[in-house]
Amino acid sequence: MIERGYGRIVNIASIAGKEGNPNASHYSASKAGLIGLTKSLGKELAKTGVIVNCLTPAAARTPIFDQMSQEHIDYMLSKIPLERFLEPAEAAAMIAWLASQECSFTTGGVFDISGGRAVY
Repeated sequence: MIERGYGRIVNIASIAGKEGNPNASHYSASKAGLIGLTKSLGKELAKTGVIVNCLTPAAARTPIFDQMSQEHIDYMLSKIPLERFLEPAEAAAMIAWLASQECSFTTGGVFDISGGRAVY
């Protein structure tokens, strides 16, 4: 990408990387690390034409929910002010823009798609 003078890197972290999730410190820490990596690479690669950004979604209803208790699912939902889970197509639309040529002035950015859960 650097040699071509153009590229897009879109990292997918989690709102847990910004807020921390109880009983998931390892998960939250790894997502926080990905956010830090995005910010650092965004600055390092800024003059190369390679744009680096990150998405921090809240929970999306996917097949992994089949492995969770209803109590845990209800707890996750209670943290989202829009009172619904993220739809995968909503995340895909934002990822498509972050990976596009139209996203040309944002690098090192962290984009929340959390249904209002993120407070900063």
